Amino acid sequence: MSNPDRLMHEFVEYIPERLERGKLYISIQFATASHLCCCGCGHEVVTPFTPTDWTLSFDGKTVSLDPSIGNWSFPCRSHYWIKRNSVRWAGSWSDEQVQRGRESDMARKRRDYETGDEQPVLSPPQVTAGTAAKREKHGGFWSRVLAFIGGK
Repeated sequence: MSNPDRLMHEFVEYIPERLERGKLYISIQFATASHLCCCGCGHEVVTPFTPTDWTLSFDGKTVSLDPSIGNWSFPCRSHYWIKRNSVRWAGSWSDEQVQRGRESDMARKRRDYETGDEQPVLSPPQVTAGTAAKREKHGGFWSRVLAFIGGK
């Protein structure tokens, strides 16, 4: 199975239970994007939008995520950028580079949150009777996403 060199983006309210290969699902409401790993291994990749995680750029036609996506905890250890819907492969990192990157990321997050410079993060809307059924249907996935974002 070949790797996709482009991801088509789709803005959605809820990330679907089953992700389609070659598609980047973006939920502005839940401040996250998800896709299947671009190497073809089938692992789900979740990229939350926060001041200390990923940012999304949309130019009206294409999307980009920043920084790169390093799937260091997956067996594939793939590393790539998503720029203007194109997948741009990056070099693999050694275990030492991954550890230094994680330490740097944690130090930056601590600094940002200790100084109070962080901006409010989008939060899920209040559950109403009309959305409760949808939320329950997608609750398993969203529980995992919210736990990941909240670090729980």
